Amino acid sequence: MQTGSIDIQMIVEMILAGMVATILNLFLTRTWISLTVKGDLFLVPDKNKLGYPKASAAGGTFTLASITLGLLTFEIMRIYLHGSEFYKPEIMALALMASLSTLLGFVDDVLSLLSYSKETAVSGLSPKTRVLLMAPISLPLVAIKAGYSKLDVPFIGVVDLGIAYPLVAVPIGVIGASNAFNMLAGYNGLEAGMGILLLLSALLVGIVKGLDLVILASLIGIAAILGFLYYNKYPAKTFPGNSFTYGIGAYYAGIVILGNFEKIGVAVFLLYFIEFFLYIRSKKDKVKKVNFAKICDDGSLAPPLSKAYSVTHLALKLLVKLKRKDCPTGVREKDVVYIILFIQAIIIGVTLTILL
Repeated sequence: MQTGSIDIQMIVEMILAGMVATILNLFLTRTWISLTVKGDLFLVPDKNKLGYPKASAAGGTFTLASITLGLLTFEIMRIYLHGSEFYKPEIMALALMASLSTLLGFVDDVLSLLSYSKETAVSGLSPKTRVLLMAPISLPLVAIKAGYSKLDVPFIGVVDLGIAYPLVAVPIGVIGASNAFNMLAGYNGLEAGMGILLLLSALLVGIVKGLDLVILASLIGIAAILGFLYYNKYPAKTFPGNSFTYGIGAYYAGIVILGNFEKIGVAVFLLYFIEFFLYIRSKKDKVKKVNFAKICDDGSLAPPLSKAYSVTHLALKLLVKLKRKDCPTGVREKDVVYIILFIQAIIIGVTLTILL
């Protein structure tokens, strides 16, 4: 994939395709919010705010659709303006995988909403069902035999997986990334911000290594998420839902696989590994894992439990310690998001400095 074929004209076309993704997502998300509010449908409470104000659920559904159309817009420009294809099989595979993962996430969102009540937790697809249904979503990448079978495994060295790479490693990577990205969530702008940072890391890898497909896919992904973030930033008018988290997680995995930088892709997922271990801790302590905070009388946030069962809990504990105050703590939802994004940015910076 390292072609060094990027020129000024291609950069302009990438930016135009990104603008299409941003504008389209702005329009579609705004339309979704308007329809849900008018019809009093798909509205769920924001559990990190006093009074639990409602906002539209599953608003991130259109982010992956916007990414898909952004990718196709660029491919159309290359074909009709230049008479040549630009990684057409890879782009089609990414677009199809994004669409399928979003569809699965939206089904999960709908099932969750149908079973929702204030007294009980939101339920949807079981973890086993999600994994089972997520496996076929990697088939577009499997079909084009995406990626390279030789992996540089930490502490081991280069390992050639052969045919097991596209048939086994690729599905595992997609399943793992999509489910992991879904775990760290629940705060206005958090999922969108994390998605932007992860794709930004991929963009930087693409620039340094001259991976033009990685640059395109990352740029369009960032552009589309920015359109969603406009409505998801604090105070959010809409929430991303599983349609966003499944989709972005799978999309990021696809970019990493196609760009053959799995070691970096896994390393920048450090916070999600921590989130997983905290999830295991909750299972061990028989505590129902929730990422939300305890709300103080003034609307500030405090850790919900004595132990931390999420990265969001760790962020809350750190912020409360820095503030040196009990409830009311003076810690706001934006503070939690900012510190997690700041830590993620540091992880990306260190990872790229060491491994790139």
